[in-house]
Amino acid sequence: MPDAANPRDVAVRRAIHRQAASIVAAVAPFGIVFGASAADSGLSVLQAIGFSTLVFGGSSQFAAVEILGDGGSVASAAIAGLLLNVRSLAFGVVLAPALTGAIWQRAAMSQLMIDESTAVATAQDELRWRRYGYLVAGMGVFVVWNATTVGGHLLFSGAGDLITDLGLDAAGPAAFLALLWPRLRDHRQLRTAVVGGIVAVLLVPLTPPGVPILAAMIGVLAGRPGVPADRGDAS
Repeated sequence: MPDAANPRDVAVRRAIHRQAASIVAAVAPFGIVFGASAADSGLSVLQAIGFSTLVFGGSSQFAAVEILGDGGSVASAAIAGLLLNVRSLAFGVVLAPALTGAIWQRAAMSQLMIDESTAVATAQDELRWRRYGYLVAGMGVFVVWNATTVGGHLLFSGAGDLITDLGLDAAGPAAFLALLWPRLRDHRQLRTAVVGGIVAVLLVPLTPPGVPILAAMIGVLAGRPGVPADRGDAS
């Protein structure tokens, strides 16, 4: 467990808090947009809150609300959400060593298995800090996402492309890039990022939403341990 009296632990904890805060701030505009979109699609504020509390997956929530708003079936909305969130299985595999405990504890923590909590967790080197970063970021996003969902539903219904017009849609990608950038110094992780990015970009215009993200996991093959970190190592 982190030691409140240990200067190194204090420094690491503060760094995690800064990372989590940047991620939480980045998702707030999207929570507002979701709340407004839910209202425009005919969902009540309680239904919107139910989405953000029980589903708690931004991309799947947006996809489901869009499908329902266009007159699609609940089954179609659920399938789209499941497809977009299959990537969480990979997150679980990566974070399983850090998220230990009783079955009910792991089940509760799995509700926070989102891109943001995973990003902060995997930016840490030690398992104890991975767990801490995961919980801090996950709970922070959960609270803010639900609060902004309510705010968006009540105050910004019919606002249209307000977030895009203000340029706030760039906040999320910028926060993730800030967490990703230091990891690119490692050659294997750089290859993984480049290959995954290329695969996703190529598939975006050709496949349904969610498929490019899943296919981008092919990038891990480029960074597998069997691939030399540098061609110069093979001398």
